[in-house]
Amino acid sequence: MSEGGTNIDAVAAEKQRKFRIQAAAFLGLVGGMSALFGFSRTLSTAKKADTKVLQQAGTRQGLILMDEGSTLALRALGWGTLYAVLGTGAFCYGFWKLSGAKDFQEFRMKMGNALPRITKDEPASSRTDFESLTDLMKYLAAWNKE
Repeated sequence: MSEGGTNIDAVAAEKQRKFRIQAAAFLGLVGGMSALFGFSRTLSTAKKADTKVLQQAGTRQGLILMDEGSTLALRALGWGTLYAVLGTGAFCYGFWKLSGAKDFQEFRMKMGNALPRITKDEPASSRTDFESLTDLMKYLAAWNKE
């Protein structure tokens, strides 16, 4: 009987590991594609908005200006990404180590006990539907006077 229980636990652990790998890959792919698209869009908008580059678009000087701007933007993106990833990673790692947790499950339980509980959705005791922003403002003004 214990062999069957151990086998089921191993299968469940393997499924959980595969799920985590797939989730990490998905989030990495979505985040990377979003960053790439956003940066490309911003860079193209900046190139179109710069009148100096547009006036010299067909000349060699215009190409040099675009290349210098692109290079500068890529360097800034690289350093910004490095600082963001390392800073967030160091903050999370430090917080985890300060909590004294040995693994993620223990960290989750410690944070669950330390942080306030999220209550279930209870119906609001006041008005929640408004026709317009003006209606909301009138309601807030009247509520403040009470």
